Amino acid sequence: METLLMVVVTFFAGMGAGLGTGFAGMSAAAVITPMLVTFLGMEPYLAVGIALSSDVLASAVSAYTYGKNKNLDIRNGLIMMCSVLVFTVVGSYISSLVPPAAMGNFSVFMTFLLGIKFIVRPVMTTKEAMQGVSAKKRAVQSVVCGVLIGFICGFIGAGGGMMMLLILTSVLGYELKTAVGTSVFIMTFTALTGAVSHFAIGGMPDWTVWALCVIFTFLWARIAAVFANKAEPKTLNRATGIVLVVLGAVVMGFSFLA
Repeated sequence: METLLMVVVTFFAGMGAGLGTGFAGMSAAAVITPMLVTFLGMEPYLAVGIALSSDVLASAVSAYTYGKNKNLDIRNGLIMMCSVLVFTVVGSYISSLVPPAAMGNFSVFMTFLLGIKFIVRPVMTTKEAMQGVSAKKRAVQSVVCGVLIGFICGFIGAGGGMMMLLILTSVLGYELKTAVGTSVFIMTFTALTGAVSHFAIGGMPDWTVWALCVIFTFLWARIAAVFANKAEPKTLNRATGIVLVVLGAVVMGFSFLA
């Protein structure tokens, strides 16, 4: 019975995380962590480590799929990634000096709101409009936004994928597919860094749970990324919005069970 429960929980956790990653560049931690903690009684720190390591392959295969379809801005993605990594550390340090605040559900609530945003006000920016911005201006914007995203992620401890998607589409004016492709490209490296540090500090995870989460998240991320790259912009906005709203609502429900 325990084995069956483990397979069922990891399957649905991986499905939710994979769909969120492939459609919206969402961090797997937002879905996998609460499910492992709530249903399998796992220690939260190790659950986050498993979620982050599941993110690595899922984000990598999603980035590959988006890149193959020319929906990935590698140059500015690398610039933003450097800023994100550096200021995540800065934000984390400053957060350790500040009294704890009730911000644990920030990324989940943000996921829900962002989903509604994509349904009500879809991102219809074209690649032609994106290319109208000079390379120098885009690079500067990438650094500034990377600093903002990294600091918020480090300070609050969550919300990286959603922050990137929101800023790439709303502030930098990326069209949705390129925004998601660039987001998962960055998340591949940030998730790898986070996973390694979590296991180095907290010890090794349950390898069966780890393997199941990685496999299921990878498979569903691949399915979502292939669909997303073939979909029309309006359809993709609605599909992304629905996935985020459902995932946000479900995870908020889990937080009440915990």
